[in-house]
Amino acid sequence: MNIWRRQSLTARVTVLFALIACAIVTSLGMYLYSSTRQALETRADYSLIGRVEHFRRLLHDLYNVKQMEDRPALFETMLGSEQDVLMFAYPGQAPFVRVNPDNMTPPPMTPQNLNQPLQLGALTPGARGDGVRVRWVSALAEVGSDGTTVVITGAHVMTQESHILARYYWQVMAAAAVSVLLTALLGFVVLKRGFLPLQAMAERAAEVSPTNIAIRLREQDAPQELRRLAVSFNAMLDRLADGYEHLSQFSADLAHEIRTPIGALMGQTQVTLGKVRNAAEYQQVLESNLEELQRLSRIVENILFLAHTDHAGLTVEKTPLVLADELHKIAEYFEGVAEERGIRLEVDASGKVQASPVMWRRAVSNLVVNAVRYALPGSTVRLSARAQAQGIQVDVENQGDPIPQEQLDRLFDRFYRGDKSRSEYTESNGLGLAIVRAIMLVHGGSADVACSNQGLIRFSLYFPDGAARI
Repeated sequence: MNIWRRQSLTARVTVLFALIACAIVTSLGMYLYSSTRQALETRADYSLIGRVEHFRRLLHDLYNVKQMEDRPALFETMLGSEQDVLMFAYPGQAPFVRVNPDNMTPPPMTPQNLNQPLQLGALTPGARGDGVRVRWVSALAEVGSDGTTVVITGAHVMTQESHILARYYWQVMAAAAVSVLLTALLGFVVLKRGFLPLQAMAERAAEVSPTNIAIRLREQDAPQELRRLAVSFNAMLDRLADGYEHLSQFSADLAHEIRTPIGALMGQTQVTLGKVRNAAEYQQVLESNLEELQRLSRIVENILFLAHTDHAGLTVEKTPLVLADELHKIAEYFEGVAEERGIRLEVDASGKVQASPVMWRRAVSNLVVNAVRYALPGSTVRLSARAQAQGIQVDVENQGDPIPQEQLDRLFDRFYRGDKSRSEYTESNGLGLAIVRAIMLVHGGSADVACSNQGLIRFSLYFPDGAARI
């Protein structure tokens, strides 16, 4: 089986075509052989029956027993073959006319009555010493008008039929062999030509590389059977290209984010080592370095979390959460930070949701942090939850500066912080909203953002029916 699997598709299909052709031709030949054999046997049987019936009439009309005994050679000329058998005998006695070139012994038979015509059922099969089939028949006949009854025994040796069938058998075998060879040859040629588009697709696919990922298979040139493969392959390349581009951008952003705190650490350390300082100055530098290290730690932690949520087989353990209680807890936690900026937190929620408590609180907390950070001083950040047609939606709203649509479309991208602050060092590392979207994806939901012309920004988390409980 392993050897068969290692063969090329062309070789395997060619062999299968040849085997199918062999099976069809052989089956058809055997059917024709059987039909021919039956036809020859039937013709020979009717010929034998007709010959015996002819002798029955002949004896009744023209001959007497004396004439039959005196002229036995006359009956030899009336046989259909040199090997055929014809014998005349009184019932229960030895034949007085015997034409039996091969000296064959008749099988036990019951002669057909005088008034009964011979039928195919009256024939008895037999065989000669060399295996050639023989058909026997026996019938009573009335000789002349004196009422003498004799037994006519006839047989036909199927020598000619056997020769015909033997030649026909080998002709069938030769035809099967030729058909196998021709089918294999023609099948191989046709398959080679038929697989040319597949070979062209393989050569085209071999040109794809990380530096040349824009190459696509030519769908319009592909046969109908391969067009779906070409479309699927091109779609896969599109996804890989998007992922490759996203990974390249992610790597660049990651390097940018890590470079800033590392540069700050190196700069402060070099300045500190430039001259001897007192313990208070060293402590101040260490505290500053600790802040930068904590920032790096948060970045690494967030990246690891995103990598974990990107895993296709990730499953989360969900528990029922009362939305009003959860949102009030989050509002109380951020109440102090909000008061420092003169921002009020407002909660309006009902219902339950099935979610991972840790992930759910992290997603909503990230939205609240973002809302408090960018809300206008003196405004209100509103946390709400309401039932939808097929799930439940959690919203976090704040009043801020209007955000252009092109920036809204990228807010959930990793390390994206908006054009004005993208290259600036801020408290945000650009991963908070990306984490929100990742958490929603592992819960089977979605995250969205909208902004009105007046600057009302709404982040929405949608949990489908499987997670929502009203």
